[in-house]
Amino acid sequence: MADPRGPRRTSVPVDVGAVRVGGQHPIVVQSMTNTDTADVEATARQVAALARAGSELVRITVDRDEAARAVPRIRDRLAGMGINVPLAGDFHYIGHKLLAENPACAEALDKYRINPGNVGFKNKRDQQFSSIVEQALRWGKPVRIGVNWGSLDQELLTHLMDENSRAARPMTARAVLHEAIVQSGLLSAARAEELGLGADRIIISAKVSAVQDLISVYKMLAGRCNYALHLGLTEAGMGSKGIVASSAAMGILLQQGIGDTIRYSLTPEPGGDRTLEVRAAQELLQTMGLRSFVPAVAACPGCGRTTSPVFQELARDVQEMIRERMPVWRERYPGVEGLNLAVMGCIVNGPGESKHADIGISLPGTGEQPAAPVFIDGKKAMTLRGPRIAEEFKAIVEDYIEKRYGKGARAAARA
Repeated sequence: MADPRGPRRTSVPVDVGAVRVGGQHPIVVQSMTNTDTADVEATARQVAALARAGSELVRITVDRDEAARAVPRIRDRLAGMGINVPLAGDFHYIGHKLLAENPACAEALDKYRINPGNVGFKNKRDQQFSSIVEQALRWGKPVRIGVNWGSLDQELLTHLMDENSRAARPMTARAVLHEAIVQSGLLSAARAEELGLGADRIIISAKVSAVQDLISVYKMLAGRCNYALHLGLTEAGMGSKGIVASSAAMGILLQQGIGDTIRYSLTPEPGGDRTLEVRAAQELLQTMGLRSFVPAVAACPGCGRTTSPVFQELARDVQEMIRERMPVWRERYPGVEGLNLAVMGCIVNGPGESKHADIGISLPGTGEQPAAPVFIDGKKAMTLRGPRIAEEFKAIVEDYIEKRYGKGARAAARA
């Protein structure tokens, strides 16, 4: 899909397993597990679910020896399930020790995440940071230098605050905080390069929890480096609040060409579906016209003309069909993610909207004739009536996909 924003910020491409991040490569969707990594089966199942939902990179917590020892077993279990998604290890406090003492873990991971705010303190900071970078060099792995304002390097922040207090025109405390976040990432990246890690092995993130702070920090970062950048609003929250806040922040940055990977850090409902964060990321990129993941369904919101729930039920059924069938369609019908569908509820905008879609249906509104015209490629193709409209329309969609994206269509296009 062509990038509608025009030129993107130029970043150095990074290979993370089989996925390319940065440069002019597609923006990558990332997610993270919330299982105990030491539980091999539970973690492998959740990674597989996230990957099947469309996550292209999955981060797992590696916080103790039991978790580190589990990583290669998780990798093996995923291979047995046919899942080949890159795994990033999330290290805090003792990452240097875990990587050094568990070489199978260091080898099995595709990327290491280092938090410069807790990689080590005082005179141990550089030694422990260097140790992780040396492991990355040994195993040929990239690193993400992941700054988080909840665990920011307090020595650096204090130093900048003291400097600012002596300045002729001091900045606000918030501006100094932003500068500390940016410097933490850039100074750590510079140190990694001094140790021999190339820019093509470095990704930076700078996580904050407020929309305007995130926008400010990443604009500063983007203007001062060409490292690949990972976007995400940390601790975004639950449900619509987390989705709206993350979308607002990342949407603005993406529109400005900033960002090479994204993640929605959503708090799941108790017992909720972790894959929601993957779908939200995909929907942001697809809505902005930056990537296509699944066929898009336009559906009217309903009004006094659509008191019947028929169009709502059909829109829901079509969405569920797409979600269920997409794993098969993705393998069998290359390009199907670009399909556009419309499920409309009355005669006002229904026919016109349906004509704009590849396939559209305009269901009868309140008081209208019990007939549902179907439009294919902008032309009225048929009219459906009776109690089986939903089943018949879904069959029409399946038939259209086979004809447009199936082997026969591809062979005809090559001829």
